[in-house]
Parts: sequence; structure tokens; C-alpha cells
Amino acid sequence: MNTTVAGLLQVAALVTILAVAYIPLGDYMARVYAGGKDLRVERVLYRMARVDPSREQTSTGYALAVLGFSLISFLVVYLLQRLQGVLPWSDGKPGVSPSMAFNTAISFVSNTNWQSFSPEVVMSNLTQMIGFAVQNFVSAAVGMAVAMAVIRGIMSRRGTGEIGNFWVDLVRGSIRILLPLSLVLATLLITQGLVQSWHSGFGWTTLDGADARSVVGPFASQEAIKELGTNGGGTLSANSAHPFSNPTPLSNLLEIVALLLIPVCLTRTYGTLVGDRRQGLALLAVMAVIWSLMLTLVWVFETRTAGSASAAAGAMMEGKEVRFGIPGSALFAVSTTGTSTGAVNSAHDSFSAVGGGAVLWNMLLGEVAPGGVGSGLYGILVMAMITVFVGGLLVGRSPVFLGKRIGQHEITMAALYVLVMPALVLTGAGISMILGSTTDAQGNSGDPGSPGSIHGFSEVLYAYASAANNNGSAFGGLTATGDWFQASLGIAMLLGRFLPIVLVLALAGLLARQTPRGGGTSTGTASPVAVSPVAVSPVAV
Repeated sequence: MNTTVAGLLQVAALVTILAVAYIPLGDYMARVYAGGKDLRVERVLYRMARVDPSREQTSTGYALAVLGFSLISFLVVYLLQRLQGVLPWSDGKPGVSPSMAFNTAISFVSNTNWQSFSPEVVMSNLTQMIGFAVQNFVSAAVGMAVAMAVIRGIMSRRGTGEIGNFWVDLVRGSIRILLPLSLVLATLLITQGLVQSWHSGFGWTTLDGADARSVVGPFASQEAIKELGTNGGGTLSANSAHPFSNPTPLSNLLEIVALLLIPVCLTRTYGTLVGDRRQGLALLAVMAVIWSLMLTLVWVFETRTAGSASAAAGAMMEGKEVRFGIPGSALFAVSTTGTSTGAVNSAHDSFSAVGGGAVLWNMLLGEVAPGGVGSGLYGILVMAMITVFVGGLLVGRSPVFLGKRIGQHEITMAALYVLVMPALVLTGAGISMILGSTTDAQGNSGDPGSPGSIHGFSEVLYAYASAANNNGSAFGGLTATGDWFQASLGIAMLLGRFLPIVLVLALAGLLARQTPRGGGTSTGTASPVAVSPVAVSPVAV
């Protein structure tokens, strides 16, 4: 079959699966967060944590809960790495250095999953499962919880400033959404040959008689949640290009579906909760246009041949798996950089100039096409509010978004939210480029203006764009194990995750203290549906 036709069939299959899941999953998530009875296991967790699920929080209380939970998570993951050598199931792997443990703990708690190490060499299966896999669930659930808090701020009619209960949102997102979807996906991936083992490896003999060893572990279970939760951290250094983690074209398609599934369906959840599903479709349309344009750009330029090797291969195949080819690699790359996932099935560093630039641009747009679980939704909602504000000024009308006025304080929070990422990227990349040690860390360097120096700069810029946007992918030529990169990228991940969360929760609180004006919307006519996380009946769907 022609490669282009095969690629188009992959895209058609992907869009079809997402379309089939869009309404049922989107409405199911709306019911999960809209209220109703707690499950028995949830009630047990609330009693153990001494949480009152019926008590709502203001934006300040919600933000403190997010930060407090994330701080405890950071400490747990950090200590697991430092004590790895004396813990069970270490497989002889020693404890991780302080700088690497610091960077990695922030990475997984912030839903970035940047890895400056080879996981199969450095991390034990115990650290992977108790530390990283758990954070894959709860860091994703934190993003979804913040998105729900923002929606409640938009919808609130009471003017009390309350936006829900973080602990309820965290537990429900983990148990009712992420866990069942992960179980289904992991089972499907195992049928395709993904490894799921309690062993840490097995030995074998090469054709020339030498002894060799292959690493195995609970790969399928972590692969499922790393994609569904837009995490990206792999159990193998080759990530989703390794045959133990992504063996077939069908598993590749399933993983791309997992990347996009929750972020896409959350737009339906938003439309259902606010009582006007056209609002969700409008957000989805914007996401789809950006995603389609990026996919077209990468696909076209990766199929162009430049040089004799590319001409012989018929495409830019260096750094790509022949199992997936150009279409599967381009589809994965655009989806992973558009969803703040960071998982890769090809080397982004090996892409053409335009292809690599497109995936970098995808991150610098703020990863809203469709963005990470939760973070993509509240990110594009902030963009929509800024658009409404500017549009209102242009036509001389008071800016109103779903019945809520966008005034000075609201637009200040939105503007600060937008400025966080570029400030972190420019500061981190700028300081790094003036340090003499950076040249030694670059896989490409040379005289100023030479191709090597330009690509070396791209490696550094990509690293900070990835960290500040909580993506986690990298241009592989940069060696980021030095103390400067471990610390600075860790700080970029920390601030890139939690500063926007604090600002968007403050925005949600400002909106929740307002009462709707006229019950209308800036782009529609339906009134929002008042939703509480605890005491309101599920939305009719």
C-alpha cells in the first residue's frame, strides 16, 4: 500500500475513534465532576485523609490544597530515588544523585516527565511503579481538577467565590476516569505485545556466543497512563520507539488515541457543564485547526528528500522507526507536543528544519491543540477570555464571557498566565547560552552563525520550551545531566506548572464572586448550569 494512503487511513481511523468517544466520554466526565454520590472506596479515602467532601473551597483554599498535595508528592518521589539502593526490588541500582532526584521529582509531580537519564539503567521497578506511575495518575488528575474549578468559577451564580473541593476532584478524576481507561488501554496494548512483567530482566546469548541482558518490567501499565494522562515519561530510554513499549503500528495508533482522548473529550465536558455545547465545539474547532495545520506541515517536510541518503530512503527516515514510517512518526510528534505529553516514537532532533521547528512551535503556542489533560482546556479558556476582552474593547462594549464580566482584575490574571511561559523560556535559554559550560553539553556547536551552532541553540531552546510547557520531550543532542541544567530546568518545570495554576485559580475565584449578567454569553444565548462538586445532581445528557 502507498505510504501516503496508509498514513491517511491512520488519520481517518484516529479521527473516527475520537468522534465515537467524544459524546459518551465527555458527558461521562461531566457527570463525574457534577456531583452525585461518592463511591465506597472514595468515602474510605476521605475518612483516611480526614477530608470533608461536602465542604467547598475558595480559590485560595483550592490553590493551597493543590500546592500542599504537590509538595508532599515531590518529597515522596525525591526520597524514593535517594533511598532506592536500600529499598527492595532495586535490582542492584544505587540511589540517585541529589540534583537528578530534584529534577526528576519536580518533573513527574508537574506532569512534565522530563528524563535526563536512561530509566532502565538508573531507576528500579519499585521507583518506577510507586513513584513515577502513581504521579502519572495524580498529576494528571490535578490538571483535570483545576480545569473543573475554572469551569465552576465561570458558571457560579451564587457569588460566594467557591469553586469546588480539590480533594473530591482529585479522587474522582483518578478513580473514575484515569484508572478504568488505563486498565482498558493496558489490556489492549498487551495484546499487541507490550511487556508487562514483575521481573527486572532476562539474560540471553548472542549469535557470537556473548552474554547479553534485556530489561523488562511493568511497561504496559505505565505506557497506558503515561499517554492517557499526557505524562510522557517512559520506562525505557527509547520511550515509545522501543518495541517493548510500542511494538506494532496498531499499538502506535492506540497510543496516539490515548494522547488525544481526554483533552479532546474535555471540550464536550465543558460544553455540557455550561449548558451550551456549542461552546465546547467552538473550542474543539480551534484545537482541531491548529493540530491539522501542524500535522500537515510536519508530514510534508518530513517526506521531502534532502541529500542522497534521504533520496535513497524516499523520505527523511533518519531517527524514525521503520515500523511507523513518516506518517506514524509525524502523527505522534504533533500529538505529543500539542498535548504536553512528551512521549516520542521518533527522534525530534532528527526531524527536518521545518519539521523540528513545527513541533517546537507547537509547544510555544502553549500546548492548547488540544493541550494536556485539564491544562489544555483551562489554557484555551484563558485565551478565549483575552479574545473576548480585546474584542469588547474594539467594539466599545463591556467584555462579558458566559455572563461574567472580564474586568481589570480578571484580565490581569489572564495576562500574567500567558506571560509565564515565554518569560521562563527566554530567561532559561538566554542564561544558558552565555554560560561557557553549555557548549560542552550541546550535541551540536561551532562558530557563531554556523549550522552546528544554530542547531545547538535549538537544542537549548527546545529544552526550556519543553520544561516551561510541562511537555518533557527533547532534542536528543543536549546532555542535560549537569547541575545547571538539572536545577534550571527543574525550576522551569516547577514554575511553568504551578504559577499558571495559581493564576488561573485566582481568575476562577474572581469569576465565582460575580453574579451572571443577563444569563447570556458572549458567543451564545444559553444560561450556564450551576454545578457543585458535591451537592448537585448530574447534568442531564
